[in-house]
Amino acid sequence: MPHTIAFTKGHGTGNDFVIVADPDGSLALSDAQVAALCDRHFGIGADGLLRVVRTSAIAEGAAYASAAEWFMDYRNADGSAAEMCGNGIRVFARYLADHGFAEIDETPIATRDGVKILRRHERGFEVDLGRWVVEDAEYRVRAKGLDVARPGLGIDVGNPHVVVALPADSDLDGLDLTYRPILDPDPSAGANVEFVVPADPLVQHGVGSLRMRVFERGVGETLSCGTGVAASALAVHHWAGPAAPDSWRVDVPGGTLAVRMADGHVHLAGPATLVYSGQITLA
Repeated sequence: MPHTIAFTKGHGTGNDFVIVADPDGSLALSDAQVAALCDRHFGIGADGLLRVVRTSAIAEGAAYASAAEWFMDYRNADGSAAEMCGNGIRVFARYLADHGFAEIDETPIATRDGVKILRRHERGFEVDLGRWVVEDAEYRVRAKGLDVARPGLGIDVGNPHVVVALPADSDLDGLDLTYRPILDPDPSAGANVEFVVPADPLVQHGVGSLRMRVFERGVGETLSCGTGVAASALAVHHWAGPAAPDSWRVDVPGGTLAVRMADGHVHLAGPATLVYSGQITLA
């Protein structure tokens, strides 16, 4: 039977989300319903959905109930569940703060990748994404607009990424990411694929810089991907060697984000904006 739900639309550097408050975990959204809400022609339109639910009210949050009150139930635009979203968790924090659910000051938020700490930041909010893993295996990546397959570096920041370095801005701009890049080997759970061009010079005033475009699994190309931004900075840091800086500026089509590495953790900072609220009837 159709029913009406309240929602808010938000974004972080153009990576946009439908936000639904469900503190008591009473709203069960199917993959098809999430996909309908995120549809840009027949729904609200978004790269994904953020359900605001108490950790005690969702099975996946039970292990974190003593550490965090709120769980970010993140779903991709096709309805599939994802471990983490770096832009989404900042928008989630903005929603909690603006709607009186929580003060954001060293605030824990639970995700499928564990508990993340959110802080206020001059750019908006900063999230501690935790530790990262550089994979040993090398990927070969084919994409429409590239004449040959390029090597890709696997980086796990709570969700999987493969980062590909390109030599020039023209190569990055020439990609057609309406087509999904092909990975060899193909990870069983899929991966987000980032294409990056390091700046020349790479480092200015102690800060490294690069440009990035991304194809997100379950979504397609997006204007920004927070964990992808972190993975891209980590990959270029890895390639650059031990003299590489720990602070990075990453330009994406939707804006600019900051990444820093400290004490074995990677941190992501950037804006989070709530755009409008409304109601929609679900079939």
